[in-house]
Amino acid sequence: MSSPPGTGSLAAIPAGRRTKWLMLVVWLILIVVLGSFAGKLQGVEKNDAAAWLPAAAESTQVVKLEEQFRKSDTSLAVVVYERSTGVTAADTAQAQADAARFAQLPGAAGPAQGPFPSRDGKALETLVPVTGKKVIDFTDPARDVVKRGPPGLTSHVTGPVGGAADSIKVFQSLDGFLLMAAGIVVIVLLLLIYRSPVLWVVPVVTVVGSLSIAMGLVYLLAAHAGLTVNGQSAGILPVLVFGVGTDYALLLIARYREELHRHQDKHEAMAFALHRAGPAILASAATVAIGLLCLMAADLNSTAGLGPVSAVGVVCALAAMTTLMPALLVTLPRGVFWPKVPRFDTAYANPDAYDKEHGVWARVATLVSARPRLIWTVTAAALIAMTFGLTSLHADGLSSAGQFVSKPDSVAGETMVARHFPAGSGAPAVIIGAASSAGPLHDAITGTPGVAEVSAPVTAAGNVQYEAVLKVPADSKAAQNTIDRLRTAVHPLHAKVGGQTASTLDIERAASHDNKLIIPIVLAVVFLILVLLLRSIVAPLLMMATVVLSFAASLGVSGLVFDKVLGFEGTDAGFPLLAFIFLVALGVDYNIFLMTRVREESHALGTRRGVLRGLTVTGGVITSAGLVLAATFAALTTLPLVGMVEMGFVVAFGVLLDTVVVRSLLLPALAFDLGRRIWAPGRLSREEPEVGGPEAKILEPVG
Repeated sequence: MSSPPGTGSLAAIPAGRRTKWLMLVVWLILIVVLGSFAGKLQGVEKNDAAAWLPAAAESTQVVKLEEQFRKSDTSLAVVVYERSTGVTAADTAQAQADAARFAQLPGAAGPAQGPFPSRDGKALETLVPVTGKKVIDFTDPARDVVKRGPPGLTSHVTGPVGGAADSIKVFQSLDGFLLMAAGIVVIVLLLLIYRSPVLWVVPVVTVVGSLSIAMGLVYLLAAHAGLTVNGQSAGILPVLVFGVGTDYALLLIARYREELHRHQDKHEAMAFALHRAGPAILASAATVAIGLLCLMAADLNSTAGLGPVSAVGVVCALAAMTTLMPALLVTLPRGVFWPKVPRFDTAYANPDAYDKEHGVWARVATLVSARPRLIWTVTAAALIAMTFGLTSLHADGLSSAGQFVSKPDSVAGETMVARHFPAGSGAPAVIIGAASSAGPLHDAITGTPGVAEVSAPVTAAGNVQYEAVLKVPADSKAAQNTIDRLRTAVHPLHAKVGGQTASTLDIERAASHDNKLIIPIVLAVVFLILVLLLRSIVAPLLMMATVVLSFAASLGVSGLVFDKVLGFEGTDAGFPLLAFIFLVALGVDYNIFLMTRVREESHALGTRRGVLRGLTVTGGVITSAGLVLAATFAALTTLPLVGMVEMGFVVAFGVLLDTVVVRSLLLPALAFDLGRRIWAPGRLSREEPEVGGPEAKILEPVG
């Protein structure tokens, strides 16, 4: 088999008559060996506070210092009872009996304290220490216990234990559900795109294989290399692999179909397809993976861990789609494309012949060539108008209640506690300092505005610990202000303040720092990749500008939808950064697919005809890829977590905006309007082939 110029043996390896079998055997071994670890990934997830907190934050230091004051990792379960007409003697007796039962439940780390009556006489509160890793083992039976109370007595299990149990249950259900949802979405869309009962199987089998390897590698990195994996990153991994993997498959299969028209030998056709589509796919994957790895510079452990987890998924998808899938396709006959089988035809030696298969996109290209300046002006103005919705985006964190789409038991319990007890009683601030300063430290805490109660001191290893109950709900802005006042009061005594509210405050501040640090780094890295790929400065600048504008527009529309339509209270503090990473990296993908083909065609046809040809022949496949990626991320919107719903919506909407507006109209119109100047300062901006014939009439921009 002859290899395409410049490929050497690389493209021939997965497409070779003999080497394809070697490739299949290698992948089978990898899937069996590494895939065997995929099912263990959930076992190494860390969803505790330390897995999310900034490593150097004060609240993180307090988490470590707290280990001195307890023999085991414990958290507090708050069981609250309420009767609107006032608690009766029978209610109190029931709560006392429940307290005795709680101590016998799995995970209970000691006897229950209480029940304590509220000042208004309408509620009771019981506190139970629970082993940190047994929150679900305790919470579910405890909720069954309190349901047996007298008629009219309402009860909930809340506090750190109840909230953690509700969150863990959601995350535990993510992996299987998202894998199923992403798989169904991809299969349905591939059936619609290819209209073939067989062809869709090849990319789906390939992406499932790459996902199993990615999950196995992530497990090994988490178990043996200290990589932090939590429910968020583990949930996004299958969506990302299915999305980008299918994108790469669509691009390569489209180019393979094109080459099958031009080559009698399918192995040769695949080698040429890999040679011509490979650089764009490689640049796309490099852009996404390197952009994600930039997250490792984040202060937030959760954000820093998401970067390598997602990058592993992208690299595995790239490897599978450029080696395993080509080997599978050349093993199968051309009939795999049935009923629309691409046959060898000498007419396809003329590049114009392929245009007849892209009638819709040929008409879009004609529209772009007729009024390029009007098109890019109108589309840019529309995107700018969408950015005004940014005023409705409140990225300053979510309360406990605001994290769930519905209202779980722990959230209902928090509301009940706030009605009858000091609002922060379920999640007190934790202050730790030197035991020699116990007296002054106590005075500093009690003298801080916003503190309702202070516990008795507990000493260990030369340190003293106090717990301060706040007057306001622990997840409120007012509580965060109290934490700042506490820190100001105790820092002169060399004490530190932690706890749930302090952790939330530190997370928000770390997210703000990460936004300012990582966004410029990602922009610089992506720009450099584009310069190396296109050997130009102007084209990468335009591509970056259009994608950033699309990102701002997507964020603006999302802000309006979250606030005005869905009624969410806001977004996580880290939401803008994660949305930026996914939208900019994935948005540049489609521009890379388009502009690499435009550059290829420009060498033979000139830039303006190259723009039209590139738009015509890539329009269908890139739009299909965008639909698949948007649909897979849209699966996140079905989850009961507000953060996942928001991430799914912004990425799905942003990808569609990039696909339909930026890549189809805005960027081609700008490129056509600029002509060969878009390749400046490269040689292509100074030397272009002579273009003659009837098509030359459409080369000059109008308007």
